[in-house]
Amino acid sequence: MSGYVLHLPEDESVVLSGPVARRLVESGDGDAALLYIAVLRNRGSIDDERLRLQLGWPAERFRRGLDALAGQGLIARPDCPAGQPAPQPPAPAQPAAEQRPEYTRADLARALEGGEFAALANAVEGKLGKKLTTRDLAVLLGLYDEQGLPADVIFLLVGFCSEQISAQFGEGRRPTLRQIEKEGFAWARLGLMNQERAAAHIKKVSQRREALPRLMRLLRLGERAPSPGEEKYLAAWNDMGFDDEALLRAYDKTVLKCGELRWQYMNSILSSWHKKGLHTLAEVEEGDRPTGSAKPRRRAAPPSPEGRREAGGAVQEDLARLERFRQQLRREKEET
Repeated sequence: MSGYVLHLPEDESVVLSGPVARRLVESGDGDAALLYIAVLRNRGSIDDERLRLQLGWPAERFRRGLDALAGQGLIARPDCPAGQPAPQPPAPAQPAAEQRPEYTRADLARALEGGEFAALANAVEGKLGKKLTTRDLAVLLGLYDEQGLPADVIFLLVGFCSEQISAQFGEGRRPTLRQIEKEGFAWARLGLMNQERAAAHIKKVSQRREALPRLMRLLRLGERAPSPGEEKYLAAWNDMGFDDEALLRAYDKTVLKCGELRWQYMNSILSSWHKKGLHTLAEVEEGDRPTGSAKPRRRAAPPSPEGRREAGGAVQEDLARLERFRQQLRREKEET
């Protein structure tokens, strides 16, 4: 269960979900609890060293605190290979199960008594153009309370889902809270716990969506929308970073081998190139030769008759020059 940060307009508060609070209390580790609060307060926007200095802890105490939180499953620390940029600071671990908690009417009433959740509910109603039902409010509170998504991120989530549904089904269509909840679970798994990460994700998805029609045309599939399976392949190839010429080369190899576009076969080609770091046609041509092969040596063209005459004349001149040199040596020897 993850904790979450509330961004209040007047002041900033750090709030722990009930299960997280219970886990920290039961552990009896005050350093772990303090470190977890510090992580949340900084919204994951501070590196380990600055966080340690902020707490005023020695390195060993800070490391023990991180180990304790990781051992409780409350944070997940990314790997940081030598020579690589420093990782993002510890992020709250995500819920293991995507289950909606049961909220009573009293729970919802308390959540709507004022503060950030009440403002969020009003904003979502305005965005969706409808009054939220009790069930809708329970879904929204689950994302906010149980999944730990901040209110500003949830509002971005609602706007993102609205654009997705409008693009798929036409202007004026709005997502249901169930659809928003499903996408919210995905955002929680991805760790989109602040505006910056959420906005970067939205931008990436938008770019991918805009690329799909162009890729369909590139592969001679016309103007139709891709099927879900086709979209999965196209999105993966787009994310890998291939240029159009490299995709066309993979398409050509696939059709020559299979007689038609076979998605799995083309994907195997592109996956192989991706592993080798080959993403442009020039890189493919240079780096995808079979092992042990080399560029064929170009055989020198035979000389033309004129060239042969020129070469022959040069040899004769050299021979004549050598003979004159020998004669000169003989004369000098006789004179001495």
